Amino acid sequence: MKKDKPSILITGAAGFIGSALAIKLLEENNHVIGIDNINNYYSTSFKKERLSNIIKSPNSSKYWNFHKISIENKNQIFNIFEKYRPKIVVNLAAQAGVRYSLENPEAYIKSNLVGFFNILEACKSFDVENFIYASSSSVYGGNKKVPFKENDSSNHPISLYAATKRSNELMAHSYSHLYDIPSIGLRFFTVYGPWGRPDMAPMIFANAIMNQLPINIFNFGKMKRDFTYIDDVVESIKRCCFKPATVSNTFDKFDPENSCSFAKHRIFNVGNSKPVELEIFIELLEDALGKKAIKKYDELQKGDVISTLSDTSLLTKWIDFTPSTSIQDGILYFAKWFENYYEH
Repeated sequence: MKKDKPSILITGAAGFIGSALAIKLLEENNHVIGIDNINNYYSTSFKKERLSNIIKSPNSSKYWNFHKISIENKNQIFNIFEKYRPKIVVNLAAQAGVRYSLENPEAYIKSNLVGFFNILEACKSFDVENFIYASSSSVYGGNKKVPFKENDSSNHPISLYAATKRSNELMAHSYSHLYDIPSIGLRFFTVYGPWGRPDMAPMIFANAIMNQLPINIFNFGKMKRDFTYIDDVVESIKRCCFKPATVSNTFDKFDPENSCSFAKHRIFNVGNSKPVELEIFIELLEDALGKKAIKKYDELQKGDVISTLSDTSLLTKWIDFTPSTSIQDGILYFAKWFENYYEH
């Protein structure tokens, strides 16, 4: 007798990564429950279009359920868990953005801490078999040692957003230890691609280039980012969904984040491991869009880091997959989508 696939709950399902992950999982006949509060941090219509894409994807009529709720509402979260009894939970809902945390810090406390706590409580109460959650490369703060490894210092965040993401890792670790919840935190490095967040550099740059508006280039262009293509991120999450964390037999002092001897909790970098200067990124985008950018140089903004570079060897060892889409290919895919989207 064929065993039914476990149901998977995705929070932040109308988001960039969440919607792409939902489509991927549905294509492979998984039952997916999505929740999102569709807040107005950026265009709600854009988020609704992502949800429409999910509905158009294969198997959505059979395997897709969506509810507009916030992870900050504990009662509603528990009702969803009670109704669907998900075995795998992927928490991607969060108040995003480093710079916005300077303007509206309360939103980060509510969503990233209170909301995250509610998800942990639900995972505890409903015997979830695997918990995956979004962390961020921003937890490395001003770390000058590259590439960033999971056991590098992450206790000196330089933005409230980063502080909440590091807090998530500590909270998940404690719940994993106390309640035996297999948990994996994924530190994403500058995710880009079709349907990307409008507040992130690739979308801002593309929009400015196409409309001949000036691009603000901070730190006078002396910035590097480990740009990671969306398909690679989705594949990484999907594989982690079906390989829960385990307790390590021994504690490795060189890798404390991923060899804890008493908790089923692991942390992995998800990056391309090939950092690109912002100037080069813009040049590639110019070529792909066939227009030149109007550049305006400025000083480094508060909360920004100058360079990011991931070491993904632990991720590769865990799921036998390494993000590898080149920046050249990724920008071409993104630019083609961008032109088609904004022409219609």
